[in-house]
Amino acid sequence: MQISDMQLTTLTFEEPEKGVGLVTMNRPDTLNSISIQMLEDFDTLCSVLTGNTGIRVLIITGRGRGFCSGADLSAALSHQGAEPFADPEHFIEMVQERYANLVIRLRRIPQPLIAAVNGVAAGGGFSMVLACDIRVACPEACFVASFANIGLFGGELVTSYLLPRLIGLSRAADVLLTGRKLDAEEAERMGLVNKIVMREKLIEVALEYARMMVSKSIGGLKLTKRVLDQNIDAPSLEAAINLENRNQTLLVFSGEFFRLIQGFSKSKGHGV
Repeated sequence: MQISDMQLTTLTFEEPEKGVGLVTMNRPDTLNSISIQMLEDFDTLCSVLTGNTGIRVLIITGRGRGFCSGADLSAALSHQGAEPFADPEHFIEMVQERYANLVIRLRRIPQPLIAAVNGVAAGGGFSMVLACDIRVACPEACFVASFANIGLFGGELVTSYLLPRLIGLSRAADVLLTGRKLDAEEAERMGLVNKIVMREKLIEVALEYARMMVSKSIGGLKLTKRVLDQNIDAPSLEAAINLENRNQTLLVFSGEFFRLIQGFSKSKGHGV
């Protein structure tokens, strides 16, 4: 399937600049809560982007006042007696794994992800923010790992894996055990947010990051994202170096390296 053939109901997709995709969650009346249809739309988007080299970087944002308020809990209430809630086996297969797969799919696409957080990011929306590689937020943005606040445990949708790696175990315990709201400034101090910018500048700043990435090679972006995912859990220094050596060798022989160093060496001297 080509990008132009995608039929998305809860998301909009555009290419504001060559090589940069912008996906906007488009359920503003519910602060862009995650419905089953949205999960299907993200699945379609990720499937298309996985095999697409034209889109080099993906920006994710929300329409209206919120980034994403998490799972659509009104749908859960209205379907309380339906098949997914009949027993745990049905629930994990029909609901839990489908929601968790959203974060997995976002991490597996080759494009680096930039979250442009325009408002509340709660529950599953918080998890989506964690799944991104760069996070910019407006001053009105806030972040809530709200799972514990509704009788669940705090580590849903890969949060217990990603959050400690971003901000450290002690701070992650604070966030997940209390379910408290983090404003944009605290999130930046913790290292959860890379930069705070005014709401009207949010997409432009995300595009500034994207432009710097688009100027790099396709393989360089893909392998950098992949090595960051893998080497955070490397079993040893040697294993981490071996993966780096493999990736760097692949790119030296990709053809881009010798083309790019010609201009680099003339203008900036020798060295990497």
